[in-house]
Amino acid sequence: MENTDQNSLNGSSSGRSKTFVVITAFCSLLAIVGFALYGLPFFYDFYIADFGWSRATVTSGNALGKLLVAPLFGFIAGWIIDRYGPKKMLIAGALMTGAALIGLGAMNSLGIFYISYIFVAMGYVFGGPLPCQVLISRWFTKNRGKAMGIAYLGIGTGGFLVPLIAAGLINSFGWRNALVLIAGMIVIIAVPLALFVKDSPLKSFTAAKAEPVVPIKNILKNPWFYILAFGSMCSIAAVGGINQHLKLYLRDLEFSQNQAARVISLVLLMSLAGRVIMGWLADIFPRKYVMIFIYLIVAGSIPLLLLPDFPGKIYVFAVIFGIGLGGDYMIIPLMAGDLFGVKTLGRVMGIILVADGIAEASMPMLVGAIRDYAGNYTPGFIVLIGVALTGALIITFLPRHRKATE
Repeated sequence: MENTDQNSLNGSSSGRSKTFVVITAFCSLLAIVGFALYGLPFFYDFYIADFGWSRATVTSGNALGKLLVAPLFGFIAGWIIDRYGPKKMLIAGALMTGAALIGLGAMNSLGIFYISYIFVAMGYVFGGPLPCQVLISRWFTKNRGKAMGIAYLGIGTGGFLVPLIAAGLINSFGWRNALVLIAGMIVIIAVPLALFVKDSPLKSFTAAKAEPVVPIKNILKNPWFYILAFGSMCSIAAVGGINQHLKLYLRDLEFSQNQAARVISLVLLMSLAGRVIMGWLADIFPRKYVMIFIYLIVAGSIPLLLLPDFPGKIYVFAVIFGIGLGGDYMIIPLMAGDLFGVKTLGRVMGIILVADGIAEASMPMLVGAIRDYAGNYTPGFIVLIGVALTGALIITFLPRHRKATE
């Protein structure tokens, strides 16, 4: 009887801890990815207007930050998480991201612009998807896809809210003060919960340690690793190219600040539905096929922007692209967990997120340069369609179900 009561208490405690883990990851992703990654492009047109910078220049900060930080810190971050746990990383990442937005609010030169974006990139590496993926993977064995999907709703929620918040703050306080206020929100939302989260459930993680560990050198020799990395790079590059330029594209179409904010918010609102749907599908069907499906949705949505105008065209695009966007980042760690196991997930995703970050940062800069040269977005968007389709094709070469340890 006493054992039954104790097991019941342990189960109840574990359930509360798992809920707290998901809420913590949700808030971290909302602040560090939703507010920062999806919020900063909303300010690009102000940089162009105030400093006379080109579109290639305003997207180069994200590119430079990711290109410098990802190779230097991505591998280290994965190793630190595997060795010391994700909790401290979440806190450090939130503080770095807040500092970055304060720097952008105060900048008057390209130098400060680039330094601030280096901190944006460090915040993303140390406090964004990587530690959240590892945290959830440590706590969940069953229903990991659903837990990941719920946590990743934070990205969509933050991305949905931040254009509306930014538009209101800009109208009231100007774009510089708006960035500083958003920085404060990021720290307030992300840090308090991270202070109290546990890195892993001791009993289950001890059991996980009994799972044979795949040495990282073996993973680097495995062709599945490169197929997953290159396939995800292509789709993330396409997503990044659209996200970083969507507001500038809408401004070319003479959308007002508030109209553009509503369209961007709709994209991120639909990403919430996409994350839930794709997380549910990932727990039912082979994740390889779910991944291909997501990549085809992304590739299939972009041509809508090239069609002749018709009523509601932008909103149809926002719905379809948003659903694909919702599943894109979430499916990668689930597929990596299937292929390589949870124990090495931090190191595997550390490397893959480095590659994806480089792709996500470089493609918008290329699209911006093409737009500056051609005077419109048509050729750049055609490139993005081809890149997204290439990603779907590459993923077809992955196995359905098999771990690298087998």
